[in-house]
Amino acid sequence: MSTGEEAQESAAGAIRTTCPYCGVGCGVLARPDGAGGLEIRGDKAHPANAGRLCSKGSALGETVGLEDRLLAPQIGGQEASWDAALDLVAGKFRAAIAEHGPDAVAFYVSGQLLTEDYYVANKLMKGFIGSGNIDTNSRLCMASSVAGHRRAFGTDTVPGLYEDFEEAEVIVLVGSNLAWCHPVLYQRIAAARSANPDLRVVVVDPRRTATCDLADLHLAIAPGADAALFNGLLAEIAAQGAVNRDYVSAHVSGFDAALEAARASDIALTGLSAAELADFTRLWISAEKVVTVYSQGVNQSSSGTDKVNAILNCHLATGRIGRPGMGPFSVTGQPNAMGGREVGGLANMLACHLDIENPDHRAAVQGFWASPTMAPGPGLKAVDMFRAVEAGQIKALWIICTNPAVSMPEADRVRAAIAGCDFVVVSDLTAQTDTAQLAHVVLPATGWGEKDGTVTNSERCISRQRAALPAPGQARADWQILCDVAARMGWGDQFSYKTPAEIFREYAALSGLAGILGRDFDISDFATISEEDYDTLAPFVWPQSGAKRGGRFFAEGHFYTSDRKARMLAITPRMPQSVLNAATPFRLNTGRVRDHWHTMTRTAKSPRLSAHMGEPYLEIHPEDVARLGLAPAHLAEVSNAHGRVILRVLESSRVPPGTVFAPMHWSAQTAAAGRVDALVTADVDPVSGQPESKGAAVRIVPFEVGWFGFAVSVKDVYPGCDYWAKARSKAGWRIELAGRETPGNWEAFAADLFGLPGATRITMIDAARGLARVALLQEGRVAAALFVACEPVAVSRGHVAALIGACDQPALLAGRAGADRPDPGATICACFDVGVNTILTAIAAQRLTSVEAIGEALQAGTNCGSCRPELAALLAQARSGLAAE
Repeated sequence: MSTGEEAQESAAGAIRTTCPYCGVGCGVLARPDGAGGLEIRGDKAHPANAGRLCSKGSALGETVGLEDRLLAPQIGGQEASWDAALDLVAGKFRAAIAEHGPDAVAFYVSGQLLTEDYYVANKLMKGFIGSGNIDTNSRLCMASSVAGHRRAFGTDTVPGLYEDFEEAEVIVLVGSNLAWCHPVLYQRIAAARSANPDLRVVVVDPRRTATCDLADLHLAIAPGADAALFNGLLAEIAAQGAVNRDYVSAHVSGFDAALEAARASDIALTGLSAAELADFTRLWISAEKVVTVYSQGVNQSSSGTDKVNAILNCHLATGRIGRPGMGPFSVTGQPNAMGGREVGGLANMLACHLDIENPDHRAAVQGFWASPTMAPGPGLKAVDMFRAVEAGQIKALWIICTNPAVSMPEADRVRAAIAGCDFVVVSDLTAQTDTAQLAHVVLPATGWGEKDGTVTNSERCISRQRAALPAPGQARADWQILCDVAARMGWGDQFSYKTPAEIFREYAALSGLAGILGRDFDISDFATISEEDYDTLAPFVWPQSGAKRGGRFFAEGHFYTSDRKARMLAITPRMPQSVLNAATPFRLNTGRVRDHWHTMTRTAKSPRLSAHMGEPYLEIHPEDVARLGLAPAHLAEVSNAHGRVILRVLESSRVPPGTVFAPMHWSAQTAAAGRVDALVTADVDPVSGQPESKGAAVRIVPFEVGWFGFAVSVKDVYPGCDYWAKARSKAGWRIELAGRETPGNWEAFAADLFGLPGATRITMIDAARGLARVALLQEGRVAAALFVACEPVAVSRGHVAALIGACDQPALLAGRAGADRPDPGATICACFDVGVNTILTAIAAQRLTSVEAIGEALQAGTNCGSCRPELAALLAQARSGLAAE
């Protein structure tokens, strides 16, 4: 059977759609199961993933439940009709504009919106309200890349394609934990490496991440020193005669100034040895086919744009751009960050890569829209927008499909600003987010599995996201909600769309005008697409027009500047703005974990995605653990002037001394004090406005408690103790707990904690040793259980969680599985739900000697591959005889 036939067979009866997580843009086959859920498989016909999905994508079917869904509009926390809610929203926005002007209102939107939603929001704010005050959470992840592209190329153009990973001789990953954050791309590189053993991989990252498992060279660079590294590379390119003089002469300006600045840079800022630097420059310079992949470790910086341009400088100087196997490559963190960039979802852009600062571009868009006004220039970028909310300058704020009370830097300050705003409306799937709970009006929007439109991935590939489930309750598409409000504000004729295809046609037609104006983004081939053809639209790489179709950019120059030449920038490296001192001596790096995404409103619904890492943690070097009086698995209080969090201590030599790492996913809904972005200082890049999420200065001290606890429960609870973090299990919830004061009666404490005052109690209490175990039964079945100790509780968490709802109380209170009930242990492979004990047992019993052998025996590591570094570590542990019992 051919590949095409296999793809057709696998799609039978399924809906072809696109994953809602990172910017890889994987194709998904979603088949309704008849019970309101979905069966999920990768789409073999999609060019981005060829059937492969990561752990998060594989678990999508577990995240479409309606248990916390908002099914009707709410005003002041009370259910209301759509008419009442929309009338109120439109009236409040009209009143604010009438009294204070258009800049008194703002939209804060999301890279999770579909392109059609984004287009309507941008059109409404910039062309009809007449303000640039629409920005997006993509400002937090890729704005520096946008700014760097625009400075160098004249437009926000990603030059290359994913195919370049297979073509390359050297791949450099900078500030990108690809194995965890873009696992399918990581597996493409791993497969390319297997097919071509000569391919070399370099990882530039202060941490030793899972991605380093693939690296020939790991450069543990000093935090923030990326520009210094690439300036050093540029100087060496010139010293070794590797400059492509013909390309530079014909297609580049600014070379001499850029090289002079590079030579003046202090390479010692990198903290790397001379040998490491020599190895890096030798690899980069000696192989013509070099792809430099970069992500949040570069972008999320107060000098992120300069870092991007330092990378671009090296590719421009060598002419290694736009040809197979070579070029700079920005990978995005959200499913439609690129689509948002294309429609002008950022405050400083217009639709179709037109420039909001250009009066001719503004006039062209206004004429196309036949709009009564046009934003006269850029609006407020994310950090400035919420500062304006705080100052009372923004009177009405609409937040769509994002959670800034958790994800913005200085999150406590942002939460207070939103709470103090005159009028806040939130469109989302649930009213149970930190941000939605601050809103005056909450509107029920459709989510993944129900939405219909397009998204664009990191390689400029536009794909359809299709509905596989009906909209629940009264939920509506975001574009439809925006159009309903626009109509009530007096612009019904201009927002009378009936289908997303109609919006897409208008957008494609506008892109044709942008093409005439000399922009890169042009999909005007689809300006007359029919509803039927839109429904069956296959993935395609833009542009798609009479002038150019897909492919790469800039191999032959033709940049989008006034003289059609690229700009090399003179870069002076700048280190993080937050200065370490005696009060805050540690550098905090934030990021993602393997199986969760953003603030977990989706991934936290999946028990297996919560099984790998179920609570917020602080990754800290053993030397710092000892020096601070911390202990592994105990708790640490991390703080600075902006906020305070409490995190589980994870002792690790993967981070260098003096630096720590914490994931950014936990909210007030999932942990007592885990909102890590409260610590991130709102230092922003002066060009891009992107905040520095990787460089806050913090203080760390032990968080002293009198007791530790672990609990399981059939129903959801919100503990009132000093520390807690909860995650779903297959039968209910699992909760980590700790408190400063020890309760006098553990049975009463447990009954109150779980809201089960009348439940039957079975206890094992040793007051002298500070141990307590309490099971609460209803109708003979375990409804909840609490385990308490003076140290972090040592029980088999997976085993205990599996017994919730069962009748086997003795086995539960024992806390460990008996010989007749194997305990799989902590989850290592989330795709196939394989635990550490299962893996270690198989290694020993079957004499497994490779990660591939583990995959053959247990399937672990055979899907997204994110767990392969952990599997390799378990093999090494077993070989050394140090495997845990």
